[in-house]
Amino acid sequence: MKHEFIILLNGELKTYERWEDIPKKFDAVIKFNPYMPPPPHTKEDHEEIESWMPRFQELMKRGTL
Repeated sequence: MKHEFIILLNGELKTYERWEDIPKKFDAVIKFNPYMPPPPHTKEDHEEIESWMPRFQELMKRGTL
């Protein structure tokens, strides 16, 4: 699985592949691109896919701009 999250941190673009590595505070979200497995999806795939919208909303709240 390869995700791509790009944030602006202290005026500098930072790229992360793991959700857990994203800092708690930063300037802004530039790109939010979690990996989505190809269909057909398992129950676990659906749970993972459904978890990304709340994570995105949380991430947007962390931005300070």
